[in-house]
Order: sequence, then C-alpha cells, then structure tokens
Amino acid sequence: MKVVVTGAKGMLGQDLCPILEDAGYEVIETDINNLDITNAETSLAFIKQEAPEIVVHCAAYTNVDKAEEDLQNAELINVTGTENIARACAEAGAAMVYISTDYVFDGTKSTPYTPDDKPNPINNYGLTKLKGEEAVKKYCEKYYIARTSWLYGHHGKNFVETMINLAKDRKELKVVDDQIGCPTWTVELANGILKLFDKPYGTYHVCGNGSTSWYGFAKEILKNYDVKVLPCTTEEFPRPAKRPKYSIMDNGKICRNWQDALSDYMELRIEDEVSV
Repeated sequence: MKVVVTGAKGMLGQDLCPILEDAGYEVIETDINNLDITNAETSLAFIKQEAPEIVVHCAAYTNVDKAEEDLQNAELINVTGTENIARACAEAGAAMVYISTDYVFDGTKSTPYTPDDKPNPINNYGLTKLKGEEAVKKYCEKYYIARTSWLYGHHGKNFVETMINLAKDRKELKVVDDQIGCPTWTVELANGILKLFDKPYGTYHVCGNGSTSWYGFAKEILKNYDVKVLPCTTEEFPRPAKRPKYSIMDNGKICRNWQDALSDYMELRIEDEVSV
C-alpha cells in the first residue's frame, strides 16, 4: 500500500516515515522542495500522479506564538494548504490523515476532552488547525483527524530539548504549573497513526496517556539533572498566544503512558550522545 507523507522532513515526519516503511508501506516523502501544498494545481497533480491509498498530512505552520502576528501565513499553510490536500485526496480516492491539535479547545473543561466535544480555539494557531479540520470533513469522505498535544521528538525544536539545554547553563528554572496537558512523543504519535488505519474513519485523540503540567513535565525531564525546577503561573510567564489551561484529551488508550514514552526517549538520547 502506498502512503504519501507531507512535511516528511519535519519532527513528526522523520519518525513517521521509517515506521510506516517498517510496517510494510511504500512511502512517498514530500516537503516544500517537491510539493507546495499551498498551490492547488500542483497538489492535485502530485496526488493524482502518485495515486496513494493514504495521504498523511503532517505539513503545518506550528509556531503558536508567531501565528498571533502572522495569521496570513498560518492560514495559507494550515487552512489553504490543508484544503488543497483534502480536495486532491477526494479527487484521487485516497484516505487522508490530518494531524490536528489540543489547541482547538478552549481549556474550560474539567474532564478530559473527547473527540465529540465542541472545539473553541483561543489562539490563531488553534483556529487555523480547526479550519483545517473543517476542510478535511468538507472534502473527504475517507479521513482520520488525529489530534495530538505537547509534541516532542528527536528531529526538531521542542519543550524537552529546550529544558535540557537550559539546564546546562542554569541552576534554577521556573516553569508554568497551571496549564495541564498530555505530552506526546513523535514515535508514539506515529505508531498511533498506524493504529488508525484499522479503525473507522473519524476524529481521534492520539496523544500520551495520562497528564501533567508543564512544570510536572519539566520535573520528569530533568529528574537526573542538577537543576532546581520551580513552579510559576501563566501570568508570570506571559506569551503572545493564549494557551488553554486544561487540554487533557481522552486518547482511548491509543498511546502509552506519557512517562513511559518519555523514559524511552531519554534513553535514546543517551545512546545517541554516546555513539557520537
């Protein structure tokens, strides 16, 4: 079975592609160099020519804070780009997997969000990803919307690597303790996407099982580092984009517990450092 992956050079794509190949899929990797998702004609021509059974749409504008001042580009990539891929999938008869986010929710719940809960984004990034979801539903009969959260991996900038780098130069770190979510390793998300292929089409939450705050996440990351991690409030650490205070999602046990995944991630980091 042939699978096209957009954004294959991104943090998720670099883990997803080899995992798909190991599972026996023929993978066609794309990035901006060979597929401009913002161009409707080239997107349609590419998907029709490759004739995949599945397209996993990882390409996205992911800078949450920058999207507050750069909405035009965020919409171009996350909305127009997604619409182009969705229409191409519909024309080619391919199933589409769209990677979305917990930031489609406003964080006002006190129990885990389910796929059926009504989205209400509070920042531009979340808004553009929600519009992407709507485009997928509009054009595709065969689709999986995979909402994930607090993503980290070996192939891109992320919270885990930021904390480790800061811990090298500081004896004390303050981290927000009043935002709660589900940390997700890209490998866990990739394996979760594979599981979706055996499920009915629809919307799923593919994120780490369990939950913690950014402070709790940092404490777990740095438990073997000589640095003191202190809790602080969102107000003490202002950012351009508002974040939902509560973005725990019910993942239906698609992914493992977030601590177990993080432990494996950290072990791999150590192995990589030793081999270098």
